[in-house]
Amino acid sequence: MAMSCCAAGGDRPNYDSVSISLAEKALTKAGLPLNLVVDCSHANSYKKAELQPLVVADCVNQLRQGRRSIVGLMLESFIEAGNQEIPSDLSQLKYGCSVTDACLDWNTTEKTLREAHQALSEFLPKKTLLK
Repeated sequence: MAMSCCAAGGDRPNYDSVSISLAEKALTKAGLPLNLVVDCSHANSYKKAELQPLVVADCVNQLRQGRRSIVGLMLESFIEAGNQEIPSDLSQLKYGCSVTDACLDWNTTEKTLREAHQALSEFLPKKTLLK
């Protein structure tokens, strides 16, 4: 099955229902399947990892309201929250903390995913990819 995927950071949020509708129209025009993966980080959370659960919640709400094109969500996640610069003395690195993008910590990631699963538990078994 052919899949299409829009999961770029972009320079502005693009997970809202209007942006998703525009992406669906662009995919339809290009003759591609309506299968979107939403990046909950980067511009969609203004590069603030702690806002990613809000993006997830919005996407979950769209799914509950019948949006069928969202087939996945991407989160920036690691053991510890935030990120760090790479110091000249590598022994100063904090274990489990990103050296690239700021991340959710494990507990927040788990809570976010469990809440999304709970909210979608009756819906997910019925969901099928659009061709």
